[in-house]
Amino acid sequence: VQLQACGGGLVQPGGSLRLSCTVSGYTSDIGAIGWFRQAPGKEREWVSLIASSDDGAYYANSVKGRFRISRDNRDNTVYLQMNGLKLEDTAVYYCAAAGFAYGVNGGPFAREDEYDYWGQGTQLTVSS
Repeated sequence: VQLQACGGGLVQPGGSLRLSCTVSGYTSDIGAIGWFRQAPGKEREWVSLIASSDDGAYYANSVKGRFRISRDNRDNTVYLQMNGLKLEDTAVYYCAAAGFAYGVNGGPFAREDEYDYWGQGTQLTVSS
C-alpha cells in the first residue's frame, strides 16, 4: 500500500484548504485512512479517521466542527477539508492506512502504532 498526501500550503487564519491522500496498492486490505499532523517541536498527533467499512468519520477535539474527512472510492482518494484554520493548525500533515478502523473498545484507531502504512507529509502553514 502506498499513500501520497498533497495539498498543503500557506493560508491566512480563518481560511480553508483541502488536503488529498491518494492510496494505491492492496487497498482492499485497508480498514481505515487516518490523518495525523506534527507541529514544530511537538509530537505527531492524530487528527481524523474515516473507516472503510461504514464511512464512519472521527475527529480530534481540536479540529471537530472545522475539519471534514471524506473519500472518493472512484479514485481511491481521501480528503481532509479544513475550514476556519487557526495558527495552531500549522503542521506537517500525514495520511496513513490501518488494517482496522476500530479498537477492541470500539473507539477509532488514533495511535500511530495502529497504522501500518504512511505517506509523506504535506506542510500546512497558517499565518497572517
